[in-house]
Amino acid sequence: MIRPARPGDVATIRQLVGELAEYEKEPEAVVSTEADFAEALFGEHPAAFAHIAEHITPEGEHTVAGFALWFRNFSTWTGRHGIYVEDLYVRPHLRGRGYGRALLAELARTCAQHGFSRLEWSVLDWNRDAIEFYTSLGAVAMDEWTVFRVSGDSLARLAAREDSEEAPS
Repeated sequence: MIRPARPGDVATIRQLVGELAEYEKEPEAVVSTEADFAEALFGEHPAAFAHIAEHITPEGEHTVAGFALWFRNFSTWTGRHGIYVEDLYVRPHLRGRGYGRALLAELARTCAQHGFSRLEWSVLDWNRDAIEFYTSLGAVAMDEWTVFRVSGDSLARLAAREDSEEAPS
């Protein structure tokens, strides 16, 4: 079962982000808090959205199998919004049961319902299983694009840059 996240899911979402960071071999990189997720997902001006995949055990208990956290982006080429999936994670012991596919299908339906033109995400180059899964869904690698990021001290330096400084040509 796939459903939109609810405020009561915030602690679980933060836990899943920690599990994902462990899987991606960067647990120390996660500094987000439950309060950060509560504000981003359910604050006065939500900036992100999430869907939860629920697993029902043979005993009828509902547990969280995984999640997708996403936000709207915008394409100047299509003139329409799209969805960028920041994180898609299914707990390892529940993989292969269709939860990842169901999460992406729900986001594809969201795109269709709102007239969004794209569903996009990034995947680590070494994650061959994920790459094979995504291509099996019809996703196309955007190999001609390189992601750039400015963060930490570099972000602070860029923010402090004077307008009078000459831009590189």
